[in-house]
Amino acid sequence: MIVVDTSVWVDYFNGVVSVHTDFLDRVLGTEPVGVGDLILAEVLQGFRTAGGYRKGKSLMMELPVFEMAGVERAIRAADNYRFLRSQGVTVRKTIDTLIASFCIEQSLPLLFIDRDFEPFVQHLGLRAALPPD
Repeated sequence: MIVVDTSVWVDYFNGVVSVHTDFLDRVLGTEPVGVGDLILAEVLQGFRTAGGYRKGKSLMMELPVFEMAGVERAIRAADNYRFLRSQGVTVRKTIDTLIASFCIEQSLPLLFIDRDFEPFVQHLGLRAALPPD
């Protein structure tokens, strides 16, 4: 099972061809792919048309959807953020900290483009679904 981050889904739905979207296209239907509730919200809120929204929602709801937050994980995410700050790294988005913390805790690789996940790979053991470029 891999988790796919918002940045990859956005490119995928917009028809962007990249290593990440090609990988997602290859694994959809052949390997287990999951989506987090936070990622689902980010992706769905970005659709500009009702048709795109319906199509995206239909596809994503066929996948397992994980609840990524909660009190314990919020505390763990804050701890991870504080640890990275102590290493001189500032993560720009709280949601990315929650997503990374979920994937670390569940030992699930994350397919991502967003550079904010790199410190989680380097310092906290997040598994990247694809090696860095």
